[in-house]
Amino acid sequence: MEYGFDNEKYLKIQSEHIKERISKFGNKLYLELGGKLFDDHHASRVLPGFQPDSKLRMLHQLSDQAEIVIVISALDIEKSKVRQDLGITYDMDVLRLRTEFQNRGFMVGSVVITHYNGQSSADAFRKRLERMGIVTYVHYLIDGYPTNVDLIASDEGFGKNDYVKTSRPLVIVTAPGPGSGKMAVCLSQLYNENKRGIEAGYAKFETFPVWSLPLKHPVNIAYEAATADLNDVNMIDPFHLEAYGKTAINYNRDIEIFPVLNALFEGIYGENPYKSPTDMGVNMVGFCINNDEVCCEASKNEIIRRYYTALNQLAQGACNDAEVNKIALLMKQAKITPSYRKPVTAAKERAERSGVPCSAIELSDGTIITAETSELLGPSAALILNAIKHLAGIDHAEKLIPQHMIEPIQYTKINYLRGHNPRLHTDEVLVALSVLSTHDDNCRKALEKLPELSGCQVHSTVMLGEVDRKIFNKLGVGLTCDPNKKP
Repeated sequence: MEYGFDNEKYLKIQSEHIKERISKFGNKLYLELGGKLFDDHHASRVLPGFQPDSKLRMLHQLSDQAEIVIVISALDIEKSKVRQDLGITYDMDVLRLRTEFQNRGFMVGSVVITHYNGQSSADAFRKRLERMGIVTYVHYLIDGYPTNVDLIASDEGFGKNDYVKTSRPLVIVTAPGPGSGKMAVCLSQLYNENKRGIEAGYAKFETFPVWSLPLKHPVNIAYEAATADLNDVNMIDPFHLEAYGKTAINYNRDIEIFPVLNALFEGIYGENPYKSPTDMGVNMVGFCINNDEVCCEASKNEIIRRYYTALNQLAQGACNDAEVNKIALLMKQAKITPSYRKPVTAAKERAERSGVPCSAIELSDGTIITAETSELLGPSAALILNAIKHLAGIDHAEKLIPQHMIEPIQYTKINYLRGHNPRLHTDEVLVALSVLSTHDDNCRKALEKLPELSGCQVHSTVMLGEVDRKIFNKLGVGLTCDPNKKP
């Protein structure tokens, strides 16, 4: 896999900027953490070379001074919103995040449920957290947010929210995903800390959009595609342009909330230390791209991946046409179509020739491998076998798993487990291959090539089941599927 991002440089200059920002405030800094802290797979996909846990590694040196507040929106709890990269709901991810942070030596102080308006599902989640001994607070919906500044910065606005009790100088505010209300929690705390005579500051640590890249750079367009469900829009920061005469890229929610932040700081300190939403951030990502072409290509593939994800969700009734249409428009802005993604074209061409569901993978050297459904194997299982045989230098005609071994597995699936699909899935093929590898050198050589699939791109002409999707995810493969049900 060719890299386009210098991760070590990023760790160095990003940590320096965060330390510098902390030093500008007193003994209390609320650091809003956008994106994922230790599993930022979106960043690693659009910036090849970026490590998913880079932010965590950088902040770990401050763990003795920091505590973490996890934020979740009652609206996301109510609609059982799912993290697409992990396949779990946001409320379950709150518990996962808490455990992961604690295992890594961080103190998790509390959970804040935002956008609260009496939702029964939020009440049930709060009771569950409290039974587990997790301190939980609620922050309410505020009429006219974010434009009604007078109401927001009052005892009927932020003053109505629960005051989140914290004990350490650095409070990292994070969430399972975007739109959870992290910034509002930080601003609410500034207001309520001031009421208690405590001086506190605020900074924003968010990776995307990248302020130092052009508005229509593929990396920034990929961020819009990733947040299409929130209808985020990348924009030139008008406050930054006015203050400095320089173009910087931000997005609509930060720009809309800036007057609130400005009014809060003026009320607390007499003036706002930030002249623009971009000033609030400490994002150095754009200065660590060392191969723009690689990052552009990766970002274009990510836009297409998001498009197919939305198409699949639409087919399952999990999103609406607006989300799909927005990403389709973003593809036009990036001057790409789904066929830009090479496995898409290869899989569809084979499906047209064979008349059955097919799949294709682009290996790290650009080689395209395809496979089709058979009586014995599904297209995903066949594809993995074809790919690792190629990587191991095994002739394509060589059958790694003999038919007499597959047939008893199929019999068990249908007759004992009451299944309807006799074809072997990816996990079943890999288990069979593992058993055979103890006495078959070809099977062993093929299995040893599985790690080389990491970073490769796959497309299937049918929607895959949960088992196959999870296997590809564990292998580190980028997957897209046509929104077609299996025949």
